[in-house]
Amino acid sequence: MTTRLTSKIIGAAVEVHRSLGPGLLESAYEHCLAHELALRGIPFERQVMLPVLYKGVNVDCGFRIDLLVDREVVVEVKAVEALHPLHQAQLLTYLKIGGWRVGLLINFNTRVLKDGIRRMVL
Repeated sequence: MTTRLTSKIIGAAVEVHRSLGPGLLESAYEHCLAHELALRGIPFERQVMLPVLYKGVNVDCGFRIDLLVDREVVVEVKAVEALHPLHQAQLLTYLKIGGWRVGLLINFNTRVLKDGIRRMVL
């Protein structure tokens, strides 16, 4: 099921990238991707708070997940020159803290979107 869901998310992201192209701010892509998911009837939540539990203490660090799709897939939207290992580490940490298994890191600032997509699994 998760592979099919990530394929649907990627399809929505490709549509956004085809329409807008690279060069916009991350927030614009996030908003448009959310709209595209809604048009396709794919359930999601935006800007989901991610509490950090450290040694029994809930630490409010203000972490937010860009999109949580169908309560299964974490999507982190980027609009950067290139994805760095730190971006991947961020997504892996979000997956670990939140207890999810699958995430997508999508960098819209690429000529061809497939070059900016990383699927990560814990």
